[in-house]
Amino acid sequence: MNQEDKSKKLIDIVRQFDNAMLVTHDGNRLDARPMAVAQADDDGGLWFVTDRQSSKVMEITASTDVGITMQGSNAFVYLSADASVIDDRVKLKKLWKNSWRIWFPDGIDDPAIVLLHVIPRSGEYWDNSGLSGWKYLTKAGLAYFQGQPPEIGDDINAKVNLRGGSSRVS
Repeated sequence: MNQEDKSKKLIDIVRQFDNAMLVTHDGNRLDARPMAVAQADDDGGLWFVTDRQSSKVMEITASTDVGITMQGSNAFVYLSADASVIDDRVKLKKLWKNSWRIWFPDGIDDPAIVLLHVIPRSGEYWDNSGLSGWKYLTKAGLAYFQGQPPEIGDDINAKVNLRGGSSRVS
């Protein structure tokens, strides 16, 4: 599998998730919290909605370096990324979901709402879904009987350089 195919696969897996763990750091420790994905872009970029007074906004303002983890029953992703705090009401209106009233009772006009835009630099995926899952189970079964770890191909696991969010890799 070439780098472009690995990038596409990583982005396709990212786009399957509705939630992610956003990992920031405050200079002393890492902090992770679940976030609803507002939008996943074609280049792997992610949008989240949060309160402008939240600790994650303060942490991202101090250091834009973040991590994103996503986990499903058969697919897993880690992204190393740059995050920015965006106050864009036009974009917010495009992304708005009424279910967010849980966190923002005043709705879309709540002045506390701000967007987080996360642009991945690199990532890694583990895909045990569909055909990849069957391939892995077969390889794992053979490895078990041979007493050796399984050979895992790029269709199941790969590290990907996204170079600032672009799916183009050298």
